[in-house]
Amino acid sequence: MKALITGITGQDGSYLTEFLLGKGYEVYGLIRRSSSFNTERIDHIYKDPHENTKLKLVYSDLTDGSNLHSLLNGINPDEVYNLGAQSHVRVSFDQPIYTANVDALGTLRILEAIRSMKKPAKFYQASSSEMYGQVAETPQTEKTPFYPRSPYGCSKVYAFWQTINYREAYNIFACNGILFNHESPRRGETFVTRKITRAAARIKLGLQDKLYLGNLEAKRDWGFAGDYVEAMWLMMQQKKSDDFVIATGQTHSVKEFLDEVFSYLEMDWEKYVEIDSRYYRPAEVDMLLGDASKAKKVLGWEPKVDFRELARLMADADMKIAKNEKIIVDHQGE
Repeated sequence: MKALITGITGQDGSYLTEFLLGKGYEVYGLIRRSSSFNTERIDHIYKDPHENTKLKLVYSDLTDGSNLHSLLNGINPDEVYNLGAQSHVRVSFDQPIYTANVDALGTLRILEAIRSMKKPAKFYQASSSEMYGQVAETPQTEKTPFYPRSPYGCSKVYAFWQTINYREAYNIFACNGILFNHESPRRGETFVTRKITRAAARIKLGLQDKLYLGNLEAKRDWGFAGDYVEAMWLMMQQKKSDDFVIATGQTHSVKEFLDEVFSYLEMDWEKYVEIDSRYYRPAEVDMLLGDASKAKKVLGWEPKVDFRELARLMADADMKIAKNEKIIVDHQGE
């Protein structure tokens, strides 16, 4: 089997790459050309002589439709996982046009490229719980109406419906995974969970004094990214393509995540955290809570890592990083 992953250098892309290689896939990863490499999350695969021959990186961009067309017809993958996106909700308010170009139209460009293939590849679209926004009901299911509250959410809704349209109009195997928040030690440092674990570890070791955050009352359904990529693959193995909510079914506030991480590191977060209005969204999403009953019934999928495990897993990983930073700082001070 041959798979193409957009966004391979991201959190989900790296975990999915490991998962697919473990299944014996040949994996192609789409990366953008730039003056520097951003492959840290998959570098360990290259260093493994048993795996690096099955992983190939190819240059393209979700904003370049003609190149995507040539790429897909040249590789002829069996499966395409579209994980590439401008994925930061707060950034999407500052860069709405770019976000729509990549997240909305980028998905359309890939679907068009797949439609041009002699044997169209199966397609997975990384949809998001942010599409629900100002939620119409709790918990959210596959049938809950969307009410996006950010340019990112709006772009993802567009991509969601285009995926369904190509499934129904062109008989392409195209599925949406409506993934609720999923975190890991590989999460980008500007996302709130990783921002918290990164800062907590540095504060613990005296490398940082304060942590600045926005809305501590926002509630999210947080799972482990390593669990969620298995759900992506399971969707692609079904006889008929469909859309699935992937979530833990539990919600926790940012404040609860702070409590879990700082108490685990034996600190009181209230001594170090300050609220900064710059980190508030222009339009806030107060609470997201997913119902993954359909995924459990049809796919046989359930999350394995719970909220406490996730927080501690991330805290432990960031403590290792902070300890290495501490060694460097101490050495420079000698």
